Amino acid sequence: MEDCVFCKIVKGEIPSYKVYEDEKFIAFLDIKPRNPGHTLVIPKEHFRWVWDVPYLGEYFEVVGKIANAIRKAMNTQWVVALVIGEEVPHAHIWLIPRFEDDGHGGSIDLSNIKEISKEEMEKIAQKIKEEIEK
Repeated sequence: MEDCVFCKIVKGEIPSYKVYEDEKFIAFLDIKPRNPGHTLVIPKEHFRWVWDVPYLGEYFEVVGKIANAIRKAMNTQWVVALVIGEEVPHAHIWLIPRFEDDGHGGSIDLSNIKEISKEEMEKIAQKIKEEIEK
């Protein structure tokens, strides 16, 4: 899809903090993170909704692999997965690590966006990549 920001990330037209890529999927840090390590997992092929992805089982296997890498890289046992899909019209799953006193209370406050420097985002992406590759 021409105007889809995620399709542009897949094509390399927009830079991203990539943590994972294979022939069907790509995962990258959210530029408006709710917590450090907030990652988006998308199919490379454009589908409007997660539920439209014909290889949904493979998708969730990749999501699980990345969530477990985030847990280790970010030193937490708590990674929340959200499937909302309203903000960008391309199938995507949010993986958000949770931390004690992370400012979200009992559940994720979607308006609570964290400011994280470019340098820190690069370090976080590298830590997650390293855990995925183990």
